[in-house]
Amino acid sequence: MYQISEKGRGIREMFDAIAPRYDLLNRLLSFGVDRRWRKTAVGLLDVPSDGMVLDVATGTGDVALEIASRTPATVQIIGADFTQGMLVHGLDKVAASPYAQRIQLVNAPCEELPFPPALFDAVTIAFGIRNVVDRPAGLREMCRVLKPGGRVVILEFSNPKSRLFKALYDFYFLQVLPRIGGLISRRSAYQYLPDSVQAFPPREDFMAMMQAAGFRSVTHHDQTFGIATIYTGIK
Repeated sequence: MYQISEKGRGIREMFDAIAPRYDLLNRLLSFGVDRRWRKTAVGLLDVPSDGMVLDVATGTGDVALEIASRTPATVQIIGADFTQGMLVHGLDKVAASPYAQRIQLVNAPCEELPFPPALFDAVTIAFGIRNVVDRPAGLREMCRVLKPGGRVVILEFSNPKSRLFKALYDFYFLQVLPRIGGLISRRSAYQYLPDSVQAFPPREDFMAMMQAAGFRSVTHHDQTFGIATIYTGIK
């Protein structure tokens, strides 16, 4: 059985604490652009009409709901997250949606997914791989549960390539965002966000990590001047 590290427990407790305001803060702090990024990421999926999709680090279920809205009614979606507080809010959102019969939420860490090999036609994770403590193990698990030929789509924050835009971005991310987050929720969580983005591997290094986990045809698509990046790969 996978043992969550002390760092992992700290991350889980932090997301439990901010879960009630998580969606509101996402909208405010990204000016709603995060919704467009998610739509773009989901648009890269290729799911058969009777397929199954796994959304890892599903949080409150935004990506799972987006997948359901853009796939046939016969497609089943499972959202997995290791934070109970996020799943509680996700269950309410799923229950209030037209897709309640198609989406199931489970409590599980990315590094030990409770599913047999080659079960899913596609796997997604949005703004979650950055929080996976053992990232190579998480990527291997996502590859393990994918069917051969299945696609992974990973959406994550990244550092802009333009020096001028990066300077503006860093000022907002490092100075403004934690202050706004602290007014509405827990400031430390929104200090963790920019710190974790700064520590995330460069695009080329992360793509190499995906390849080492078993993915091929790995590509990346920068979003909004490189604030976020969508990575794709095929098992």
